[in-house]
Amino acid sequence: MQTILGANGQIAAELAKELHKNFTKDIRLVSRNPKQINETDQVFSANLLDSQATDKAVEGSEIAYLTVGLPMNTPLWEEQFIPIMKNVIAACKKHQCKLVFFDNTYMYAKTNEVQTEESAFVPTGRKSMVRAKMAEILLEEIHKQTIEALICRAPEFYGPGKTQSITNSLIFDKIKHGKKLKVPISDSTKRSLIYTPDASRAMALIGNTATAYQQTWHLPCDDHRLSYKELIALCAEIYGKEFDYSVIKMFAFKIAGLFNHQAKELQELLPRYQVDNIFSSDKFKQHFPNFKITSYKEGITSILNEAE
Repeated sequence: MQTILGANGQIAAELAKELHKNFTKDIRLVSRNPKQINETDQVFSANLLDSQATDKAVEGSEIAYLTVGLPMNTPLWEEQFIPIMKNVIAACKKHQCKLVFFDNTYMYAKTNEVQTEESAFVPTGRKSMVRAKMAEILLEEIHKQTIEALICRAPEFYGPGKTQSITNSLIFDKIKHGKKLKVPISDSTKRSLIYTPDASRAMALIGNTATAYQQTWHLPCDDHRLSYKELIALCAEIYGKEFDYSVIKMFAFKIAGLFNHQAKELQELLPRYQVDNIFSSDKFKQHFPNFKITSYKEGITSILNEAE
């Protein structure tokens, strides 16, 4: 059996579909209020902050995928993410279950340096420090050979369905609702974005590849990186109409943060929009050359078709 811990988000939903299609029909979905994705899925209600509940959720599993997401709330991250990671590691060790951890890039330096699996952790900000600590806890267990595990790391998402990201919120959701588009900080810096179904398909593939464990993997992105100006131009080409947009500068976010919790939470992430964001997935592409990466044109077409 393969188990998805934190099974309510878009990444988990796409992962369940991919596992069912290509790897196993024996899937357990775990969250506080899990819902079936495939007809054969087993749903298991558990709070991963509870060590005993986590233990029961993992019991009987061959592979567990940790895909838990939390609302953009710094105190909540500091309170919950580390205990969840520790509970999951303890359960996987006890039941000799492999662990696949779905991670982000918050711990990397917010510079234009190319990000690889070997990039140093340079966390700036409280949320970044939490994510760095989560990865470090698991990497220490991998180093000690106490667990068979791997890390799948992804840059910012874009995608269909319930995909949550700054780009989805400020670009694609605005298009769907006929509102003026917003661009954070700069429309000229290059962005590395990953299409959510690609992230899940790649994670399923890596998780079911025995030789992939005890390593970190960057999940695959289209290397033709676009600026927001180019991204919006591509949307216009696909949609057959021009889109007006405005660039929201840092000072505007700071002012908004005085009154709006979400704007305040975003401020830690904004420096990465001031410079090119170059996320390299060359390692994955070399090891899995037959994996088809969705182009931006294909991905954006899929997203915009949902609005019709």
